[in-house]
Amino acid sequence: MWQVIRELVSRGITIFLTTQYLEEADQLADRIAVLDHGKVVAEGTADELKRLIPGGHISLRFADPTAFDLATNALRDSSRNDETLTLQVASDGSVRSLRALLGRLEYESIEVADLTIHTPDLDDVFLALTGNASQEHQKEAVR
Repeated sequence: MWQVIRELVSRGITIFLTTQYLEEADQLADRIAVLDHGKVVAEGTADELKRLIPGGHISLRFADPTAFDLATNALRDSSRNDETLTLQVASDGSVRSLRALLGRLEYESIEVADLTIHTPDLDDVFLALTGNASQEHQKEAVR
């Protein structure tokens, strides 16, 4: 079905799609409207909606406890997981914030084994805007 919709859109046809699957909306919609109890609470592109809410972070994993402890001291606003030797640092996911974080670690001579960047997805957006975890609320994607 997704391919059929993409083909129609590529021909210039406007599609109005209602879906409860936010991944589907993220993949297919040029513009998205989020409804809560029948009222539009936000609208825009998927990226615009994702930037509306906090919740992004960078997860850093360290190979040894010494590097982990050094990083914990250098990055005081992070949350730590001693079991997995990971730190979670709040971030907007931008290149600028990633460079600043890595620059700080390089300045402190702290070696990172692995990192991942998490930016809010449309599920995070829906929950933040509606305050409701129920999948029964209507979410619409407008193309």
